[in-house]
Amino acid sequence: MSFIFRDAAPEDLPTILAMNGQAGVSVAAMDRDMLDCHFANAAYFRVAECDGGLAGFLIGFDHEAGTGNAGYLWMRERQPAFAYIDRIVVAPAFRGHGLGRVLYADIISFAEVRVPVLACQVSLEPHDNASLMFHASMGFKEVAQLAVPEGRIGVMERTLCSFPFVRDTYLAGGGHLPDLPWLAARELPDAEIPTRRVGCG
Repeated sequence: MSFIFRDAAPEDLPTILAMNGQAGVSVAAMDRDMLDCHFANAAYFRVAECDGGLAGFLIGFDHEAGTGNAGYLWMRERQPAFAYIDRIVVAPAFRGHGLGRVLYADIISFAEVRVPVLACQVSLEPHDNASLMFHASMGFKEVAQLAVPEGRIGVMERTLCSFPFVRDTYLAGGGHLPDLPWLAARELPDAEIPTRRVGCG
């Protein structure tokens, strides 16, 4: 079983919406308008493809993405620069193969050359022990607990230890990352959006 990892394309969106709807209570509901907004605004939106079909996806935002869920808003009040995992979904047929870990490794690689912290939220009530253990094993730690309409969440973050070197070596004084394909930012579908993005709720 081999996977191709790439940025999401417009033709992927119907499948992504269906996958999100089938993911269960651990993944927040999303309608097509919200998905379109995420596609237009997300700093990171990648899919895993296997044999021509989608096996999973991960959506991540940066600190300039406008409004977001409770964990994102908590981070915006406290961190001037960060990346935030909005959601990850792995299709049932592809679970148990480490695909979630690979997608997380990919967004960590994306984030650690741009920001000092990567964050997300995990359900505490109802308790999602599998997600808590997964995030702990990926180097995340809980920094807050918040009451939300659905129950209670934990805000988790991972310090990106490569960022100080990248900042001091490449970004200080208005510098830029090297012009390498694997360091390139995601191309947003609307050229006007970088100046900047609307929130998706």
